[in-house]
Amino acid sequence: MDVFFAILIQVMVPIFSLIAIGAYLHWKFTLDMKTLSKLNTYLLIPAVCFVNVYKSEMGGEALSLILLFLVIQNSILIIISAAVAKAAGFDHRLTSTFKNSVVLSNNGNFGLPISQLVFAQHPIGVTVQVVVLLFQNILTFTYGLFNAVSAEKKGLQSLSFLLKNPVIYALLLAVCLKVFSIPIPSFLFTPIENIADAFLAMALVTLGAQSAFIKLYRFQKPLLMSLAGRLLLSPCIGLLVIFLLNLDGIIAQALFIASAFPTSRNSSIFALEYNNYPEYAAQTVLVSTIFSMVTVTTVVYAAGILFPLY
Repeated sequence: MDVFFAILIQVMVPIFSLIAIGAYLHWKFTLDMKTLSKLNTYLLIPAVCFVNVYKSEMGGEALSLILLFLVIQNSILIIISAAVAKAAGFDHRLTSTFKNSVVLSNNGNFGLPISQLVFAQHPIGVTVQVVVLLFQNILTFTYGLFNAVSAEKKGLQSLSFLLKNPVIYALLLAVCLKVFSIPIPSFLFTPIENIADAFLAMALVTLGAQSAFIKLYRFQKPLLMSLAGRLLLSPCIGLLVIFLLNLDGIIAQALFIASAFPTSRNSSIFALEYNNYPEYAAQTVLVSTIFSMVTVTTVVYAAGILFPLY
């Protein structure tokens, strides 16, 4: 129990302190959310991904296992969330938002900072999270967007959105430089590392600003079901898949923790754009982020016990 509270204090309290600062600053000064979002998307996240992949010592077999884990886990989540929505009698638009709230997780400006703190002494853990982030980006702008627009032709825009995401190009560049053993001069790599170091604080302040004016109503059934699916069901499925694939060590820890992150803000953005119960979607993002202070701490604590490092 002492370890649990140590993790809560050392990891989650700093994270939610920065989120609270972001919420206050946005409430006080009305920050430009589009600028903050673009700063994270087009500069900070690509820099973090580039640095971690370039410095990583991960082999091809480990990458294959990570991708296999992600495919299996998310496929199960997709099937279960669709079945639950149908059994609950949700209408078409509510079903769309519910499924996205369970399947799409915030691996960017929430998950990546947590991984940077938890795996400060084990960079490969952050690299695993980078792979998860890329997978979630692809899942978001394929399954997530097509799910939001259903059968509308407008859903074909997802491909163009995906190709505009700079994370993909940052990863491809890092992989190419690493494969061909091309060194990066220090006068170039140092500023990239400095930009990557700025991501932790900026991402969490941005997340806080995004949550500043979300209205919270009573906990209705769809909201409770989304919270259970994202914060409880997802890590349980993740743990089962880890055992199935016989994973251990840092990779197992990182994947287990990544499976517990709260609902992605993209699910709220899609719901707003296509009028699929946007207030419910926004509440899910906010409440799952708040509750994750306990659930993610629990998973981080459990990961250290279930997959010890020798």
